[in-house]
Amino acid sequence: QVQLVESGGGLVQAGGSLRLSCAASGIIFSRNAMAWYRQPPGKQRELVASITSGSTSNYADSVKDRFTISRDNAKNTVYLQMNSLEPEDTAVYYCKILGFRSWGQGTQVTVSS
Repeated sequence: QVQLVESGGGLVQAGGSLRLSCAASGIIFSRNAMAWYRQPPGKQRELVASITSGSTSNYADSVKDRFTISRDNAKNTVYLQMNSLEPEDTAVYYCKILGFRSWGQGTQVTVSS
């Protein structure tokens, strides 16, 4: 059974940083591309960043040069380092295994101005 557990969210002031973690189980983690999505209040879920099994990454234009996605295959974990946070980054953040339907419970990120 595939499970995803996100952590690391919280309340931060604009300009601050947070690092999100997502621990995956039930899959051969190293073979799968992973992604971070977010859902701002009252809006649709959107793709933030993705990383292939070979660690090639892609980012939404809104987070380029501020966010970094990475993975540790030994720990079955994907990370999202978020710097220079803006109030517009406020959302519930979810990780996902690309090609699978499962979602984690999400972690709330709130950025105050």
